[in-house]
Amino acid sequence: MTKTHTLDLARIRAITLDLDDTLWPVWPTIRRAEAALAGWLAVHAPGTAALFADAPALRALRVQVEAGRPDLRHDLSGLRRESIRLALTQAGDDPALAEPAFDCFFAERQRVELFDDALHALEFLAARYPVVAVSNGNADVHRIGIGRYFKDSLSATVLGVAKPDARIFHAGARAAGVAPGAVLHVGDDALLDTRGALDAGLQAAWLNTTGAAWTHGGPAPHATVASLGALCQLLR
Repeated sequence: MTKTHTLDLARIRAITLDLDDTLWPVWPTIRRAEAALAGWLAVHAPGTAALFADAPALRALRVQVEAGRPDLRHDLSGLRRESIRLALTQAGDDPALAEPAFDCFFAERQRVELFDDALHALEFLAARYPVVAVSNGNADVHRIGIGRYFKDSLSATVLGVAKPDARIFHAGARAAGVAPGAVLHVGDDALLDTRGALDAGLQAAWLNTTGAAWTHGGPAPHATVASLGALCQLLR
């Protein structure tokens, strides 16, 4: 039988919260952003648009850039911008177009569609705890329009470390003004969010919408919930 932690509601003084696939589905957002980028390139850099006519081709360039630029390993915006610059260069277009092209992509990347229960959950959590976003991605809670619910928003790009590194969780606790043991981290990724938070000494709530078993080593998380609404019910 899998061992489990026990959620200690009395110890929770702050919430750290993942963003992508926790508050909204990320891949529909990325696909829309890539489509917007493709449309921009078709107008402003048609050679690049023709050479990299499908999103997987640009994604492959990003892998190439990541291999050659370890300094950008945790900077998703930097990786995307430099992959666009490389695509422009390979197609014989002006590499300076990488900046406005990325701006087009990034603006669309912030147009997320929240899960049905996400806004209510943010209102519930922010009314009771300081909430800090802790993300490996490049979503901007202020541009999305939900910044008012967060005391702070931390990203791997800014900190230079990514989940499941304990340092990003500890930075989230500091931003909330509490010790790591007083934080409940909420996220969908069993390894990056849940296992990482547990190893960093936080309590962890796994947003497990598929009903998957816990097979990731060590005791199971303090709480497993099928939805953000269920999390709010648990914390009442």
